[in-house]
Amino acid sequence: MTVFRPKLWTAVGAAALLAACTPGGEGGEKAGEGGEGGAPAGAPAGEGGEKAGGEGGERAGGEGGAGEAGAAGAYRNVDAESRSALRLAHLSGFFLIAQQVQKTEGDEAAAALAGQGMLEVFDPAKDAFAKTGVDEKALRDAAAKGDAASLQRALSALDAARAKVGGDSRQIVAGLVDIAAGLYGNVVADGAVDPIEYQHSLGAALSAKAEAARQGAPAEVVRLRPQIDGFVKLWPTPAAPADAAKATPVGKVRAEASRLQLELQ
Repeated sequence: MTVFRPKLWTAVGAAALLAACTPGGEGGEKAGEGGEGGAPAGAPAGEGGEKAGGEGGERAGGEGGAGEAGAAGAYRNVDAESRSALRLAHLSGFFLIAQQVQKTEGDEAAAALAGQGMLEVFDPAKDAFAKTGVDEKALRDAAAKGDAASLQRALSALDAARAKVGGDSRQIVAGLVDIAAGLYGNVVADGAVDPIEYQHSLGAALSAKAEAARQGAPAEVVRLRPQIDGFVKLWPTPAAPADAAKATPVGKVRAEASRLQLELQ
């Protein structure tokens, strides 16, 4: 029987996790163990495999040390010009899934998801985000309130910053697909479903869809919009189904992600 194994997220608990967990991935993975999304064993912990301290004064551990174990490989596979755009798009995924959840579960549940994005993606790379000019106040407001209006303002702020930083949309979509598949690998373990990781992975998939729909997206990305839409549909509902492993096996998500990544090369 499949059971739910929810994570407990609070501001204090997540902050403690940021300070206490070992670099290298969620759940206290050992430093040097590869996370999902293709991070090789022995790779430096943190976003894009950057050194401790990282680009722009990032906290040691980057996304990898704050719970986003599926992100490290994706950041390593984009060029420097696209990395800021991937950060913004990665964070957008948390607000996109929060927007969906707000409609069915209310403001508090949506605020929790937005807050997780701030803790796992924004805070470890705060200086790098500051360089993009993104409106941090709008992001913090949405993470505190979780209402429809504040979530939309946060997404608009992220979109405005994304438009300024440029970057290769092919690499961004490929990176988001990689993150989505990497995180989905953590959804089902030992017969238990992690509903939070499910939503984080869906958020990355939704962000890939949004990136492909951007005005001015290159023809190679536009051509793949139907396949990207199909990829998002692998997550049947905003909340994790109890039979997630049966509804969408991990291998299927990884296979579809690989197909898209090959097309985007």
